[in-house]
Amino acid sequence: MSPRKANMESSVYRGADGWWHGRVTMGVKNDGSPDRRHRRAKTEAEVRRKVRELEALREKGRAPKAGRKPTVAQWMGTYLTEIASLKLKPRSLDDYWSKTRNDIVPGVGQHRLDKLAPEHLERMYRAMLDEGHAPSHVLKVHRILSRALKIAHRRRIIAENVATLVDPPTVDETEANPFTTEEAKAFLEAAAKRPTFMRWCVGVGMGFRQGETLGLRWPYVDLENELFHPQWQLQRLTWRHGCQDAHSCGARLHHFQPCPPDCAAHQGYKRGCPKPCPKGCTRHASACPDRKGGGLVFTRPKTKKSRNPVPIPPPFVPYLVEHKERQDAMRAAAGEDWQESSAVFTRPDGRPIDPRADWEEFKELLTEAGIDDRRLYDGSRHTAGTILNELGVDMPTIMEILRHTQISQTRRYVKGRSHLSKDAMRRMGDAFMPHQKAPTETTTETEDRKAERARRRRRVR
Repeated sequence: MSPRKANMESSVYRGADGWWHGRVTMGVKNDGSPDRRHRRAKTEAEVRRKVRELEALREKGRAPKAGRKPTVAQWMGTYLTEIASLKLKPRSLDDYWSKTRNDIVPGVGQHRLDKLAPEHLERMYRAMLDEGHAPSHVLKVHRILSRALKIAHRRRIIAENVATLVDPPTVDETEANPFTTEEAKAFLEAAAKRPTFMRWCVGVGMGFRQGETLGLRWPYVDLENELFHPQWQLQRLTWRHGCQDAHSCGARLHHFQPCPPDCAAHQGYKRGCPKPCPKGCTRHASACPDRKGGGLVFTRPKTKKSRNPVPIPPPFVPYLVEHKERQDAMRAAAGEDWQESSAVFTRPDGRPIDPRADWEEFKELLTEAGIDDRRLYDGSRHTAGTILNELGVDMPTIMEILRHTQISQTRRYVKGRSHLSKDAMRRMGDAFMPHQKAPTETTTETEDRKAERARRRRRVR
C-alpha cells in the first residue's frame, strides 16, 4: 500500500492511454472544492516539467484562475464594458472601442487569452503596417491591448502579459510646424473678415485646444478680471444604442458584402465605402430611435490642470465685448429659433460650432492668408508656445499658460527658430572670444638711421 501523499503534493503517473499525467493542487475554487489542475505529456520528464511550472506559479501566487479562459475578443468586451468605462473619458473610450472592433478583434480576437503568443501580435502589427496604417496607430493598438492583458494578468486570468514581450513599431515624433509671427498676423488679418475672428484670436494667441475654444461658455468668461475658466470642452461622441436588441435595430443599415468598385450608394462619403459589417453587428446606433450619449456634447477636460484659469490679453477684451453684443443681436433676431447653449462661439441659430466645420474654415483661412498647409494644432497651440518663447517668456510660465502637467511636454510644443539660434550663437561668441585690437603701423629702426640721427644732433649742438 503506497503511503498517503502530503497536502498540496503533486502526483505523476502513467495512464492506461499511454500518456503521462500530472495532477497539481493549486488551492480551492470559488465554491470551496479543491482546485486540481491536470497536465499530460508523452514522457515522464515532460509532464514533470509542466508540473514544476504549475507549482512555481502556485508558490509565487501567480497561478491563473481555474476554468476555461475567454478569447481575446470576449475579454476585450469585458474590459471595455466593465473596467475601462469606469476610468476613461467618453472620447477615449470611443477610441478604444473603435480600435478593438477594427484591429484587435479581426487580428487576434479568436485566440484564447492563455494561448496568445508574442508571434501572434507581431504578425498582426506587420499586417496592419502592410495595410497602410501609420506606426502611431499600431502603437496605440498595442498599448490598448497591453493594458487589457495587464488587467487580465493582475486578476490571475493569464500567467503572463505577452504584450510586454513584443516590441511595437517605433514612432518618429511629428515635427511641429508653427506659424511665424508674420504668418500669424496674416492669418488673423484673413480671419478678421469673418464673424469667428475672436475664435481664432483665442486659438492662435492663447494656445487653446479646438475643443476648449469651441466649448468656452459665457458663465466661465470673467471679462472684469480678464480670465478664461476652461471648465468645458466640445467633443463629438459616438452614439450608443438605447434599445434591447442592437443587431435588429440596425438591420436596415447592415451590409455584409463589400461594395462593388463602381458603388453609387456611397459617392458622397469622404472616406469611401464603409467596411462590411461583422456577423452579429451592433453598430448603426445613430439610427436607433432610443439612441443616447452621442453627437456634440460638452464634456470636462481630461486633466485638472487643463481647467486652470488663463489670463485674457487686455487687447482682446474690447473685441470680446463687441463679439458678445453681436451675439445678443443674433439671438434677438432669431427669436424662437435660437437654441441656447451659452457657448461663446456659435452658429447663427445658437448651436455650438461643429468641429468639422471649424477645421474646414481653418484650411480656408490658410489659403486666404497664403500660408502652406499644416495641422490645426500647429496653427494654434504650437504657434502660441513658440511665439511666447520668442518674446522671452520662460518655460515654466509657458507651461502654466498652455496648462501642461509636465515641462517636458511644453518643450515639445516650442520650436526653435534659426534666426534666434544665430543671434544666440553671436552673443555666445561675444561673451567668450577676446576682442581683436585694431592693427597699428610699426617701423623698425636700422643702424643707418641711428647714425644719421646722431649726426643731426651734433650739427645742432
